[in-house]
Amino acid sequence: MARMHTRRRGSSGSDKPSADEPPEWSDVDSDDIEARVVELAEQGHDPSQIGMKLRDEGVTGTPVPDVKLATGKKITEILEENDAQSEFPEDLRNLMIRAVRLREHIRENQQDYQNKRALQNTEAKVRRLVKYYRGDEIAPDFQYSYDVATELLELEDE
Repeated sequence: MARMHTRRRGSSGSDKPSADEPPEWSDVDSDDIEARVVELAEQGHDPSQIGMKLRDEGVTGTPVPDVKLATGKKITEILEENDAQSEFPEDLRNLMIRAVRLREHIRENQQDYQNKRALQNTEAKVRRLVKYYRGDEIAPDFQYSYDVATELLELEDE
């Protein structure tokens, strides 16, 4: 499939090896994994960061290669069950952070046409994602704007 805002084709990523059960060397209890996921979320980590931390550090020193194989649930499902999820989906939040940073950069560097285009593309992606998530994961009347994004990101940081 081609990239969204250029005519180039993207390179495909690697596929995860197919497995039906966790490896024998990773015999961590699923309750311990869920507790660690909630603990990391309370420390302010995103679901993708939680997965990497569990892969690298693990629970009590034993790495967890795949949370879904070990517990039967995705990280986001575990966070929903324990009311530890963030207000906005991770991909939308990251794009809003990028758009706010780009707008602040353009305010200081008005001749930077390349980043003006990058801001337009990023805000288009944000609007597209807002449309996708509207009603299910965010409020049905949510509209993206720079002011709304800065307010939301400041509230989330506190």
